[in-house]
Amino acid sequence: MIIFGVSLSVLAVLVVGIYVGRKVDGDSANYLVAGRRLGVPLVAVSLCAAAVDSNATVGNTDLTSDFGFWSGASLAIGLAVCLLLAGLFLAKPLNGMGLLTLADFFRIRYGRTVEVVASVIMIFSFTLLLAGNLVACGYLLQHFTRLPYTAGIVITVCLVLAYTIAGGLFSDAYTAVIQMAITVVAAVSLLVWVALSFGIVIPEGMGPLDFEQLTSAQMGAPINWATLLALGVGDLVAIDFMQRIFGAKSPEVARRSCYIGAAATATIGIIFALVALTAHAVLGLTTVDGPILFQLLGNYAPPLLAVLVLSGIVAASFSTASGAILATSAVAVRNVFNVRRSVMPGERDPLLLWTRVAMIPFVAAATFIAVRVSQTGILLTLAFDVMLACLAAPFVLGVYWRRPGQSAVLAGVGVGLVSRVIGLVLTPTVYGVDNTILYIPNPYLQASADGWTTLVAATLGVGTFVAVSLFQSRGAHELLREHEARVELKAETDRELVAA
Repeated sequence: MIIFGVSLSVLAVLVVGIYVGRKVDGDSANYLVAGRRLGVPLVAVSLCAAAVDSNATVGNTDLTSDFGFWSGASLAIGLAVCLLLAGLFLAKPLNGMGLLTLADFFRIRYGRTVEVVASVIMIFSFTLLLAGNLVACGYLLQHFTRLPYTAGIVITVCLVLAYTIAGGLFSDAYTAVIQMAITVVAAVSLLVWVALSFGIVIPEGMGPLDFEQLTSAQMGAPINWATLLALGVGDLVAIDFMQRIFGAKSPEVARRSCYIGAAATATIGIIFALVALTAHAVLGLTTVDGPILFQLLGNYAPPLLAVLVLSGIVAASFSTASGAILATSAVAVRNVFNVRRSVMPGERDPLLLWTRVAMIPFVAAATFIAVRVSQTGILLTLAFDVMLACLAAPFVLGVYWRRPGQSAVLAGVGVGLVSRVIGLVLTPTVYGVDNTILYIPNPYLQASADGWTTLVAATLGVGTFVAVSLFQSRGAHELLREHEARVELKAETDRELVAA
């Protein structure tokens, strides 16, 4: 019954996604940014659906049950902080620029070299993000259908690809309405059932008011702060979030949508964390026997509730996966391989064609990682602590600070990336779990360095960017190049309006 019910919700998402694909009408602007016609409801729910994925639900509950509220809930709270900051400082100016991809900003602001470097880092990070969502879906199918884990991942990829290839951001935005409706009802229903069945029980030292989790190294404070910073600041360089912001029909719509998405994301994340604490305290559930949420739903919850919650998890994971596939493929084709769109009537749009083609190798890489590294929340956080160390400062500061140039970005990216990779390969754990990603045994760094490696890499990367910017401002040739790039983008946007 559980899998049958989940299958019905997946089928509904698939049908709507493919049906809405007709709106693309052969135009890459429709495909990538939904023709810049999305209102507050669609932008807000799609932003929330991108944030409340399997990492912020399954990953959240696993980490919360093992280490406490701030270890797991920080995933959703960090993403909510990211959307709040985006609404306060970035949504309006970026929506007003008429960008097609986030990497367009780096080309305009810093030049072609930085565009390519930033694009490669974004593609790497979002491959990790997609892999984390595939992990959760693979475990779900394995737990409830006895399908092999790898088979579950492949099935998930095929279903998401079907409607993403068809409709791009239109499909993603419209299916997000179904996905978030299911997720919100599921989260509230789950909390009510747990409260009525067991009460809300918080183990000593693990609750939201036990701030030692944020102040004591023994309670995981460095890891928890690293999570909050990686997701709250590093996730600002999120190509799927920004793709949705670019698709808003006005800067004000983009700003308001971010605030709504932030509130909903934080609320849902807190609900799942409280459920996990109760399941651990009352039922003694641990991750030794698999994901906490799947144990709770499969062995204790009423079947109808299990169907609802699992449908919400799958739906949210599909939304995040769809957005990641779309945005990453677009960045690869437009910003790495420099393919531009066509607006001539009757002419095939090469950007649309090759973005669809590029989805295949991207999902293949994410599938490989998901099979090799079966973690959820860890892959999400790692993806964005790389962004935090390398690109967050050039992006956020670059919107308002006119002094930094290409040399500052390249220096900051180099120092941030090298220091983060060194910290990763030398530390035996990543965000509290064994480092099965890439670890070289050594006598230098122990598990106590976990979390600090993220903070140190971010400090070095941001510090290098700021220091070089202070000592070396942009020359006249860089200012002229930026002006020319803005004029070129304005002309491209004007052609979009004519074509529409």
